[in-house]
Amino acid sequence: MREILVGSAVGLVVFLAIIGVNVTPFVLFALIMGGFFFFMQNQGSIKFDEVGGAINKPRHARFEDIGGQDSAIKELQEALQFILRPDEIGKMGIRPIKGILLVGPPGTGKTLLARAAASFTSSVFIAASGSEFIEMYAGIGAKRIRQLFKDARSKASKAKKKSAIIFIDELEILGVKRGSNSSHMEYDQTLNQLLVEMDGICQNEEPRLLLIAATNRSDMLDPALLRPGRFDRQVQVGLPDKHGRAKILNIHTRNKPLDDTLLLEDIARATFGFSGAHLESLANEAAILAMREKSPKIEGRHFEEAIDKVIMGEKMDRKPSSQEMERVSIHESGHALVSELLQPGSVSALTIVPRGGALGFMRKAAQDDQYLYTRDELEKQIMVALAGALAEEICFGNRSTGARNDFAQAWDLVREIIDAGLSSLGVVKAEDIPIHTFYRECKAIIKNLEEQTRQLLRENIESLEKIAACVLEEESLDRKRLLDLLEVSEIAS
Repeated sequence: MREILVGSAVGLVVFLAIIGVNVTPFVLFALIMGGFFFFMQNQGSIKFDEVGGAINKPRHARFEDIGGQDSAIKELQEALQFILRPDEIGKMGIRPIKGILLVGPPGTGKTLLARAAASFTSSVFIAASGSEFIEMYAGIGAKRIRQLFKDARSKASKAKKKSAIIFIDELEILGVKRGSNSSHMEYDQTLNQLLVEMDGICQNEEPRLLLIAATNRSDMLDPALLRPGRFDRQVQVGLPDKHGRAKILNIHTRNKPLDDTLLLEDIARATFGFSGAHLESLANEAAILAMREKSPKIEGRHFEEAIDKVIMGEKMDRKPSSQEMERVSIHESGHALVSELLQPGSVSALTIVPRGGALGFMRKAAQDDQYLYTRDELEKQIMVALAGALAEEICFGNRSTGARNDFAQAWDLVREIIDAGLSSLGVVKAEDIPIHTFYRECKAIIKNLEEQTRQLLRENIESLEKIAACVLEEESLDRKRLLDLLEVSEIAS
């Protein structure tokens, strides 16, 4: 029918031109309408990524290749059973799950888990980001949602698969609480369409659909998304523990020549708080450093420098003045001295080589993961943070702006003491404390710890000066060199 209409219109235009009628206005009008029609037809069309259909695809992932997420993998595999064993699920009268929400910090492997789920169930996998559904044109986002579910069904049928998994990353963009964007109702319309499509998933027909979404801001999501019957499961994908970090490092160093595989256990202990993405970058940076030195194998020192680079950034070319270098050496020596006095064995290295935004830093020694802290432990951390500025004050009679981040860290730790009910205020809810009361308590804790730290530094002023002079000359001190200086100095405890 479309071809007949187009042919008739062209024939009419040619006939009018032959008999002498000016057809230019008609042609221009036709072009404008055709362009507008083409624009409207193609708005909302989007090519979604199909992954996991073939086992040999580069981005194929397996649960066995994901480290540090054993609990999340176990929970996810359990939720996938309705795709693998639909008959048994039906006999037991179990309502199959329509949606799984992966919640966790960036870089923890949420996308990899979704891809592994597609491989585990031999499903067609279609991936999209929440930002791809938001447009300035009304109705485009809802259209893209409909297309996403339609494409999943059609691709699964063409591939002769019994199931399809739809993965939406950054769900908080698409699923933000309705009413949050009062100036742009397109967000709400798109979310409403997603809710409708999820309600329309029928588990008795093939291909079966499963929606997996990922977010690091579950608090922003609309409650309608999280109710039973939509996202039935919320799988926590957290930062890996020491065992998980060791497994991730093993995965990312399989193709790398290591001097000693046992060093990965020490690296795993030293990287508390690292995500899987951080650890992958760490292994890569260590290999780059070894290649620069033309070393045939990656050694422990390469990993140690790579840790500094991942945390702090690349070494800076700028060279501070001699006065600034002297101040930085006193500052960092203050951190190291107080840390070693309060917790022997806690300092791994000390340097005044500028890296990233810092003019120097102290790296703590590797230790076991710790999730609970007493007030005494938190106070020791605050004293270490304050030690740099107080060391400057003792040696130079004033402080500098270099302690800004230290003070921010100390203040956050004081807030932790109050929030946890470990302060003189007792068990409280931070939001209900009058601001002046809260501030007064924080200042009291800080002032008391400042006095303790200042006294500790004055009692060990000779040690402070020796460490500072040595690091100023050598620029970096390892733990062995630091211990040699401390033994000679006869630290007062």
